[in-house]
Amino acid sequence: MSSPDPLAALREALKFSPDNLPLRIHLAESLRNLSRFAEAETEYKNALAQWPESQPLKVGLAQTFFSQGKPGPALVIVEDLIKNPNTPAAAILLHARLLERAGEVGRAVHQYKEAVNLDPALEDAEFAGRLGIDADPGESEVIEGRIGVPEGDGAESPLPQIERPKTTFAEVGGMDSVKEDIQLKIIHPMRHPELYKAYGKSVGGGILLYGPPGCGKTHLARATAGEVKAGFISVGINDILDMWMGNSERNLHGIFEQARRNQPCVLFFDEVDALAASRSDMKQSAGRMIINQFLAELDGVKASNEGLLILAATNAPWHLDPAFRRPGRFGQVIFVPPPDGPARGSILRILLKGKPTKDVDFESIAKRTDGFSGADLQGLVESTIEAKLREALKTGKPLPITTGDLTTAAAKLRPTTKEWFGTARNYALYANQGGAYDDILKYLKM
Repeated sequence: MSSPDPLAALREALKFSPDNLPLRIHLAESLRNLSRFAEAETEYKNALAQWPESQPLKVGLAQTFFSQGKPGPALVIVEDLIKNPNTPAAAILLHARLLERAGEVGRAVHQYKEAVNLDPALEDAEFAGRLGIDADPGESEVIEGRIGVPEGDGAESPLPQIERPKTTFAEVGGMDSVKEDIQLKIIHPMRHPELYKAYGKSVGGGILLYGPPGCGKTHLARATAGEVKAGFISVGINDILDMWMGNSERNLHGIFEQARRNQPCVLFFDEVDALAASRSDMKQSAGRMIINQFLAELDGVKASNEGLLILAATNAPWHLDPAFRRPGRFGQVIFVPPPDGPARGSILRILLKGKPTKDVDFESIAKRTDGFSGADLQGLVESTIEAKLREALKTGKPLPITTGDLTTAAAKLRPTTKEWFGTARNYALYANQGGAYDDILKYLKM
């Protein structure tokens, strides 16, 4: 027998008073406190449709998104809230948590202190400790969220591992035009260095890949290294950012030096916007110092980058500092869209390779999954396999995956790329200086 809903009385009260905003807020907050986040999200959204200017509802929805591991939607709401002079302290604290998660420790410290100053009850010792705020003043000093210590102090971060990928473009479904661009910029120079040197073209350079999440940017970068049999270093923000003053810059320099010692090498920066955000948006100098170091490394100011292939991926190219887009740095920007029909069929063939199947019509499934990213297609296959496993556990017999199984699973899923295109479309229409986002407009047929 199922247990009674602890919120039944509250729901009943709302039936008699549907326009009671405090009651609606209380219900949504109660659901969130019970970790029933999907229900809380629905309640917040329904209430906001009736009270679109309610700050408590906006803050609650942002907190619910954050609790579900959806920092993007949470940040959109919070950034809108903090533009107002009477921003709720809870929104400022959530902004601090989002900034800390993105590696922007300096800005996170500033926002945390402002939130606690407005509402001391929001003080969080564990979070403050992660930001370095509770450092012993006798040992160190917190400057813009990073702890300044005597030269040589502070733990050094280990360098990331060098991989030798065996993946090649043959295992990357679709993306033919993107592969051609990478072939011309990176692979041909590595295979025919004498031709490029005859024209004074150096072997190496940088490419920025951008597009919706889950569309294979990281997989493509790894396959690029496999194509030229080069080393591959995947760099995340955690490999670089450090709370100790100067350590982030040293970490970044150490990674570039590691790549230079292992030429040819593909150096891949995932979510590069977290490291290379526009300096005009930064109030603290710590982030600017990291960006300046990054630019110096890309330019090879103190060391040659010959044979060093630099790839970066981002879901938000509009947040990048314009200096990174100059020739010689990430001078070539490539849009990586969701796979088209033939590409979706190829990806599904790769994902189902080695699994029991029977007469799967890949073209039919490809038509039913318009707008799906590679990650969405992987989720489709995983969902189908789970359904077949449940069936096999009941009958005791493993059965092959069929077109019908995949069709049933596809009907329950929606492409995750739509939200990204909603944001990208606005930038492409209203902030498209120099035609930087023309590929988005072309893809959307606008």
